[in-house]
Amino acid sequence: MEFLESLRACGPVVRVRAGSWTMYVLTDSELVHRVLVEDSRQFGRGRVFQRLRPLFGDGLVITDGAFHRKQRRLVQPAFHHARISGYAQVMRERAETMADAWREGETVWIDREMRQHALTVVADTMFSSSLARPAIAEVHRSLPTILEGMFLRAIAPNWLDKVPYSVNRRFDTAAARLRNVIDQVITAYGDDSTVRDDLLSALLASKLPDTGEAMSADQVRDEAIAVMFAGTETTATTMAWAFHEISLRPEAEAKLYAEAGDSELDPADSTSMPYTRAVIEEALRLHSPLLFTRRALSRVQLGRYSIPPGAEVAYSPYALHRDPALFPDPTAFRPERWLGPRTGLLSDRGFIPFSVGPHKCIGDAFAMTEAVITLATVVRKWQLTPVAGHTVRQRAAGMPQPNTLPMTPLARQRARTPDPTAPPSATGR
Repeated sequence: MEFLESLRACGPVVRVRAGSWTMYVLTDSELVHRVLVEDSRQFGRGRVFQRLRPLFGDGLVITDGAFHRKQRRLVQPAFHHARISGYAQVMRERAETMADAWREGETVWIDREMRQHALTVVADTMFSSSLARPAIAEVHRSLPTILEGMFLRAIAPNWLDKVPYSVNRRFDTAAARLRNVIDQVITAYGDDSTVRDDLLSALLASKLPDTGEAMSADQVRDEAIAVMFAGTETTATTMAWAFHEISLRPEAEAKLYAEAGDSELDPADSTSMPYTRAVIEEALRLHSPLLFTRRALSRVQLGRYSIPPGAEVAYSPYALHRDPALFPDPTAFRPERWLGPRTGLLSDRGFIPFSVGPHKCIGDAFAMTEAVITLATVVRKWQLTPVAGHTVRQRAAGMPQPNTLPMTPLARQRARTPDPTAPPSATGR
């Protein structure tokens, strides 16, 4: 993480060699915007994405070009605003169930709780039928194993795939199990005429308006897996960091509780809870994905640098979001950046947690809605406090994770009013 941040001092384009892998890392937000938006058709999916094809198949996460544009049109209706409003009820119910299971004074491992919660939400919104119970069980069984191996699979050399070490075996076995059980559920859905209001049904029913073309069963499976992964790791990690950051800042925690406690506000409409949303955005900024890549399809000029065809072009949202030229006092957690005229945010192009352009995450509204609902639901019931003597540190992953995040819940009716003058507890980088 420190290495990626250090590259901005070397210039806007930095050639980095990692063994046999050479990549051109962009540290300038304007150049990143050019690659992702203005000149996006000159770049294909890079190595990090292609290395995950055995899991994602031909899902939106992996594909490019005309096929990707067609698939995006087919998947988009599943994330229409009206549908997300329907999913919000599931999100709220699952968040309440999670919070009700905690006991005052007993340690809660928030990193594990948020991952389990995100897994439950994505499984229950993807599959609403009893026919899908085996798939829901498999999601809970396989997703943690696959997430463990994804980052290593993405950055490791190809030849390492064939080495039968334990992480490789677990990854391949879990991916195969998950793809197989979702195939079975898709077949069962096709044989059953019941109308369901879930993500899988929306994917199966989607058709291109101009041609009437629908997705094949294999393609639906690939998109379902892509949605489940996109809806788990980023959301769970962001929620965990949000709880950690506000626990260190009594004034932020007090503002969050004041907004969450307003019974007239609807967490399902994240725009109605601006401070809660700002806390999520600031957690996304401070703890962002580490590295993404694109591959130049022809020779490309980036600034004064000529990038050869086939070269890997990389960028780090993590490093961009901590650039002091874009975000004053970049390591400070300040939700106020995102309020009003977005004080302190010097460039909208510098904030890309869900990417931008044709490959922008299709589930960004789903993820933000879930995060806002979860944060508001928990904060209404509990004040979460850090465990004394435990230092929380970031560890490298596709999105930096807290090493462990134990916290103690204090019931709101007995919670002390936060002291805005109290200094925050120490936290590791």
